[in-house]
Amino acid sequence: MLNNIIEFSSDERIIEDKEIHPIPCKLNIPKWFKELEHDVVERTIKGCVPFLETLTTGYLLKTATDIHIKHNVIQGNKKVSNLSTGFHQRNNLNLNTTDDLDAHPIKQLGKCPFIQKNKNLPFQKILNPWKIKTPPGYSCLFLPPLNNADDRFSIIPGIVDTDNFMEYINFPIIMNGDKYPILETTIKMGTPYVQVIPFKKESWIMKIGKDNRKDKIKSLYKLHRKIIHSYKTTWWNKKTWK
Repeated sequence: MLNNIIEFSSDERIIEDKEIHPIPCKLNIPKWFKELEHDVVERTIKGCVPFLETLTTGYLLKTATDIHIKHNVIQGNKKVSNLSTGFHQRNNLNLNTTDDLDAHPIKQLGKCPFIQKNKNLPFQKILNPWKIKTPPGYSCLFLPPLNNADDRFSIIPGIVDTDNFMEYINFPIIMNGDKYPILETTIKMGTPYVQVIPFKKESWIMKIGKDNRKDKIKSLYKLHRKIIHSYKTTWWNKKTWK
């Protein structure tokens, strides 16, 4: 029985729209990965459990509306960066609007290299209509979908104490100016853009030590006794995300 519960709550109008509900990451494994073969003859990344876990750990938030991006586009006599949706005025659903009130000026980031990638323009923010709650003692790591991100933009990763922060968590984004110096595109509603990984908050002390394990040979034996799936069948513990 699973005792850890992460709760996503929103307005009933958002809840009724199942297309934009958060989902377990395991439901969004990319097609290219599924199509890989992994066997004794053809060993591929599909047999790498650490890579697979990046695709299945936690939950995904999806864009709640179509979001049209104009970034580094000449408009009038200046370069602009903005997001727009079908909502043309402020609303109580925490959905994006056409104004720039939620953009972060580049001066907030000092000399951060994100600025150059974002073409020296303000960092836009995607508003998230879901409040997120975890059990006492648990926080959430928010980051772009691991090994499965949209190549046009990514959120700036962050950690929030979701066990006691009861407000909406919104996500500043970086445009991929390295690949798209000028970008005008629409992010379709339902596009996964945030991976949510809950974790237990604990304090740690770092220690540096010499590897003098007497069981090193035994460990190597376990690693190499099987041609494929040695880590998976010997050391890996399966996790459940529902």
